[in-house]
Amino acid sequence: MTDTTETTPLTSPPNTPHFPADSLLVESLDIEAQGVAHKPDGKVVFIKGALPFEVVTANINRKKTSFEQATVGAIHRESSQRVRPGCPHFGLHEGACGGCKMQHLHVGAQVAIKQRVLEDNLWHLGKLKADNILRPIEGPAWAYRYRARLSVRYVRKKGEVLVGFHERKSGYVADMKVCPVLPPHVSALLVPLRALIGGMDARETLPQIELACGDTVTAMVLRHMEALSAGDLAQLRAFGTLHNVQWWLQPKGPDTIHLLEEGGDQLAYALPEFGITMPFKPTDFTQVNPQINRVLVVRALRLLDVQKTERVIDWFCGLGNFTLPLATLAGEVLGIEGSEALVARSRENYKLNQALAHDVSVLAATKFVARNLFEMTPEVLMADGSADKWLIDPPREGAFALVQAMAALHQDPALRQAGQGWTPPTRIVYVSCNPATLARDADVLVHQAGYRCVSAGMVNMFPHTAHVESMAVFELEA
Repeated sequence: MTDTTETTPLTSPPNTPHFPADSLLVESLDIEAQGVAHKPDGKVVFIKGALPFEVVTANINRKKTSFEQATVGAIHRESSQRVRPGCPHFGLHEGACGGCKMQHLHVGAQVAIKQRVLEDNLWHLGKLKADNILRPIEGPAWAYRYRARLSVRYVRKKGEVLVGFHERKSGYVADMKVCPVLPPHVSALLVPLRALIGGMDARETLPQIELACGDTVTAMVLRHMEALSAGDLAQLRAFGTLHNVQWWLQPKGPDTIHLLEEGGDQLAYALPEFGITMPFKPTDFTQVNPQINRVLVVRALRLLDVQKTERVIDWFCGLGNFTLPLATLAGEVLGIEGSEALVARSRENYKLNQALAHDVSVLAATKFVARNLFEMTPEVLMADGSADKWLIDPPREGAFALVQAMAALHQDPALRQAGQGWTPPTRIVYVSCNPATLARDADVLVHQAGYRCVSAGMVNMFPHTAHVESMAVFELEA
C-alpha cells in the first residue's frame, strides 16, 4: 500500500517509487526479530514488526542517544517473505502473546537469518570462520513444542482464568484460546484448563502449569501455593481421566514434585535410531522439540565419527541424551554433569537400556559423574583421563572454564607432562543453545587450544522464536 501524502525519495536505486518523507528503509533483522533501519542522520532505529527491504513508517516509542525503538506504523513496500501469522494471538496489538517473535516471516527466511546470526557471532566474537557451513536442521514449524511453562492467573474482576504465555513485554498472562506451536491435543486443552482452574477452591493460588509430553504420555505439573482440597483433587483426577493427562503436583520447590496418582505409563521419549528409550521426570531438562532432537543426535554422532575402539567424554550430559547413543557406538563413555539428580537419572537410564539391549547389542562401559563444570581446572580435566572424542552440550552459559582448561594444557607442556600422558581429543562436537557463548568458546579452542573449526550450522529447534540452536565441529591441528 502506498501513501499519497507528501513524498520524498529514499536513498535507493533509480526508478524506485516515492514514499512518505518520514519513511525508513529496513536493512536487516536483529536476533530479537526487530527491523533495523537508519535515519538520514545515521541514527539506528529498531522497528518491531518490520522486515528486511520493507519501506515503513515507524512509530517511535523510545529515544536514546545512539538509537531509537519503534513499532511499525504503515508498510509502504512489503517484503516478499512476509506471511500471515499462523496464530490469532500473535502480533503487536494490545494483549498479544509474547511467546513467538517471527510468525510474520516465512520459516525459510527465519532459518537463513538464524544461520547468519551464527556466522556473525563466530566472526565478530570468535574471530573465525568455519571451513564448511552445515545444512540447517529443520523440522515441523508448528505443533513442535512438547515442553512449556504455562502461566496461570485468576482475574477476580472478570471472574475468569487465563492459561498461557505472557503478553509481549509484559508480566500479564495473554488471553489465549489456542497455541499452534503446542501439540494439537495440548492446544485444545487451554480452554478446558481455564474452566478446570476456575472451578477449583485454590484457583487464586495456582501460578503455573509445566507441560512435558513424552511419546505416549502428556504430563502436567501443577504448582500450588496452598494445600489442595479433596474437591480440587477430585476435579484434577476427573480432568486427567477425561483428557488423558498425567497430573503431577508441586507444593513447594522442584524436589517436592510427585504424581497425583501412582501407576500408569512412564513419561519417556525414544531415540529409535539407536534403540534407546529415555524415561524422564516432567521437570527434568529435555529438548523442547523431539523431532529435531532425534535428527540432532544422529547428526552430532555422525560428525563425531565414533569408533568401537574409542573413549568418548560427554560434557554436560544431562539425562544421557547423547551419552546413551554414544554407548552404542564407542568402546567406553564418560558422562559428566553438574546435577547429582540428573547423574542419578542417567545411571538409571543406562541400566534400563542395558537390560533392554540384550537382544541387540550390549552398551559400552559407561560411567557418570557429577562435577561443577563451571569451575574446571587443568588438573581436574586431566584426572578424567584422555578421550579420543568429546561431545559438549552446555547450557546458555557455555563451557568457558572447560575450554580454558584445555587451552592451558595446550600452552603449558609442563602441565601436560604432569598429567602422565594425557592427550587432547582429536575431534570435538559442540552443541550450543547460545551462539554468543559458542563463539566465545570457539575463540579459545581455535586461537589458544590448537583446534580448527571445520564446520558449523544452525538447528531450528524453536521455529518462530528468536532462539538460535547450533552445532560446531572442531578438529585438533596436526
